[in-house]
Formats: sequence, structure tokens, C-alpha cells
Amino acid sequence: MQGTTVYKKNKNMVTRKIADETILLPIYRTSKEINCIYTLNKPASIVWDMIDGKTTIADIKDKVLNNGFDLTKDKGKRIKDKGEKEEEERAKGKEGKAERERERERGKREITK
Repeated sequence: MQGTTVYKKNKNMVTRKIADETILLPIYRTSKEINCIYTLNKPASIVWDMIDGKTTIADIKDKVLNNGFDLTKDKGKRIKDKGEKEEEERAKGKEGKAERERERERGKREITK
């Protein structure tokens, strides 16, 4: 049956959460052996948190998709809700208005010279 696969975390990997970031660091004997660390995006962080040796891949997929991520269309990018879109539009409008004001001031200075 598809979706019944269960994964468990590699015991040689340390997870740290710093602010909103999930960081994975492979465990090595010496610092000279460390050649990489991994920072996970939001969907990957959800997946990593759910890998416990019990949860099926189907359950993980459902959780990710129910958190606003469309993995088939947006390649894991979070789908913005209406409020986030409106906030972005307001920010763009403010930036545009500020730029128009600067242009207007430049024009006034050039006319008076």
C-alpha cells in the first residue's frame, strides 16, 4: 500500500531550533570532519519533526498539506493566506507611494534650479 512507509531519524544527526529555523548537524568525532550543516525550510521542518519511526509518510504528507503547503504546484512554497497577501500589497503600496514622493521632490528641485 502506498503511503504506509515509516521513517526514523538518523541517530548521527543533531537537531537544533533557533528562532524559526531548524538546523541539522551531522555528528562527527572532530570539528575537522564537519563539512556541512542543513537548515530546513518550513515544510521540511514539519516533516523532520514528524519523523519518529511510527508516523507514516501519508500522515506526514497530510500534515504538510494541511499547513498551507502545496507540494505539487508550488514545490514546497507556502501558500499565503488572504491576510498575508493584503499585508504584502499594503507594503508595496507604501513603497510605491514613497518612491512617487521622492520623484516629485526631485522634479520640484530641478524646476527651481
